[in-house]
Amino acid sequence: MKARFAIMGKNVGAKLGQGISPKQFIEGMTKNQEQFRSIYESFEWPNTEDRKFFESLNGRDDLRCLILAADWCGDVVRNVPVVFHALAVSGIPTEVLIMEQHLDTMDEFLTMGGRSIPVVIFANKEGVVRGQWGPRTKHVQEPMIAFKLGNPDREAPDYQQKLTAAREEIMRRYGEGEGTAYQTDIISELRQLLTGI
Repeated sequence: MKARFAIMGKNVGAKLGQGISPKQFIEGMTKNQEQFRSIYESFEWPNTEDRKFFESLNGRDDLRCLILAADWCGDVVRNVPVVFHALAVSGIPTEVLIMEQHLDTMDEFLTMGGRSIPVVIFANKEGVVRGQWGPRTKHVQEPMIAFKLGNPDREAPDYQQKLTAAREEIMRRYGEGEGTAYQTDIISELRQLLTGI
């Protein structure tokens, strides 16, 4: 389904105004704050065209963003600093919903049947969901998709071994391009999503 259409009738209107600001999220982190700040502070735009695209969204008052996240999650620590940068220059009002405090919302945005964060949700002012991104870029997520499709039996004797291998491949992919290639992919995927909204 294309991003310009509402996603399966989902509505997060009741959650708008219930989250915390990106700044509050960073300041309130009790785990991984130093690594999060390091990624946030070292972020560089991949190119001026991407930055200009996000800046061009400043005049739009029809979008809102909710990010399901938690400070203990490595994917949040790697990905959300980049998302925060893109949204900061876009002017899109952004709130963070701490996953454990918003399990009802989390359960509406499962990834292959599981709770995976971050989930970046774009909605209109009324809360109608227009698009979502996460928990990882497509390239980084591929090993987990392949693992889940190929290993439906959690009781299989080699399940944990294969899960560990998938996680190792995810970490390897995060490290590609001196550890910043995935950030370029995040910006690209968010841009593509928002272009269709």
